[in-house]
Amino acid sequence: MQNNNHNEEIEKEFEEVIVNIGRVTKVVKGGRRFRFTALVVIGDKKGTVGYGFGKAKEVPDAIKKAVDDAHKNLVKVNIKGTTIAHDIEHKFNASRIVLRPASEGTGVIAGGAARPVLELAGIQDVLSKSIGSNNPNNLVRATIQALTRIKA
Repeated sequence: MQNNNHNEEIEKEFEEVIVNIGRVTKVVKGGRRFRFTALVVIGDKKGTVGYGFGKAKEVPDAIKKAVDDAHKNLVKVNIKGTTIAHDIEHKFNASRIVLRPASEGTGVIAGGAARPVLELAGIQDVLSKSIGSNNPNNLVRATIQALTRIKA
């Protein structure tokens, strides 16, 4: 019982953002069957961030599965003050992300799926550009992998 309370305390520290909900249709003899996919990013705004992907027949179930998956995929990010230490470019499948440090007060200049990843990681000032595919799944993974490659 003690272990369960500890897990709940850890989960309360993390904020979660639903990046994308997809509706998948399977056509069967009787008609169409709908299922849902959810892409969720979680972070504590102190340098820890993760993403998860869940699939289910109902949206809330898909989100719950995605959050559980995200807790398994947490990574630490090196933050230098309010920004990142150096420029970095990373490619995942057809998505490419370019991250550049910014002076204090600039804010998070990022679009699409990269913004929640950077905000939940605790980075307050950064410039970013996504090049190529803007597929949310690939963009989130490219951004997280880029952040893990930053050296303090």
